[in-house]
Amino acid sequence: MPLSLLDDCHPENLKLAYPLPLTRHPAAVYISGLGFGSQRTIRYSLNRIAALLTNNECDAHTIDWSKLRYHHTAAIRVILIQSFAAVTANKMLSALRRVLLEAYRLNLMTATDYNKAVDFPNIPADWEPRGRSLARSEIAALLATCCSSSPIDIRDAAIVVMLLGTGLRRSELVNLELKDLNLNTGEILVRKGKRGKSRRVYLPTEARSYAWRWLEVRGDEPGPLFCRIRRGGHLHLGRLHSDAIWRMLQHRAKLTQLESFSPHDLRRTFCSDLLDAGIDIVTVQKLAGHSSPATTAKYDRRGEDVKQLAVERLSIPRQYPNT
Repeated sequence: MPLSLLDDCHPENLKLAYPLPLTRHPAAVYISGLGFGSQRTIRYSLNRIAALLTNNECDAHTIDWSKLRYHHTAAIRVILIQSFAAVTANKMLSALRRVLLEAYRLNLMTATDYNKAVDFPNIPADWEPRGRSLARSEIAALLATCCSSSPIDIRDAAIVVMLLGTGLRRSELVNLELKDLNLNTGEILVRKGKRGKSRRVYLPTEARSYAWRWLEVRGDEPGPLFCRIRRGGHLHLGRLHSDAIWRMLQHRAKLTQLESFSPHDLRRTFCSDLLDAGIDIVTVQKLAGHSSPATTAKYDRRGEDVKQLAVERLSIPRQYPNT
């Protein structure tokens, strides 16, 4: 770490003089308003930034964010450029801006200090999507590992199909309640997804048989839609952790010797397949719960031929009929 950039960031000057109530702490207020899946990522980002500023003497909850000034944030930006990929560094800078905004809203910073502290640009980068989309043959092979009648295979097949058929984030999937699913219509209510926004998605007709089969095993007791399964196939209606989804997919991939993939790759496949099928980008954006069509556009894998075919649909009057 280039400590010379932070020589004037004395840890003692940046430590909280006394603990703040959670309702007055900028990081606590910011994190509490996030979805469950985002909280861990943002907490990690703020912890790393706090550690850099105080030479590992503070974390997100013990640093005094209100004391940060432009020379602090500018130095952090340089260090993040040197330490992380641009996409990751920009996400961390976004978290830094947001926690400072909360400090301002809580009257812990003046408007002048806040505006100067956040007056730094994002890191320029050519965005390249990480991960990959899954081919139909890979999806078939994945589901083939869940072909038995055991409760865990039935549950895992339903999870895979639901991720592929709805584009849900894994944090959104584990937070689903039984009451959120209407299998007669395929409608699923996603409560407080990313940024606390709710939306409705729809399970394809072909996918509903997997969900019906799981519900026959699970029963109709209120609680999480997807629950834990103990040894011997005994169900426990406790909520799955989002990491359990990742581990399950890794296990299934190894069983069929597929190239490794993440839960987000199933979401990527959902978005890319819909765009390939000609679904307009705004509809895909709404289904995926993206805040902007620009985010959805990153999953568009169609090439130049699609753009060329698109312009051929334009109707332009001929000025010279015989040519």
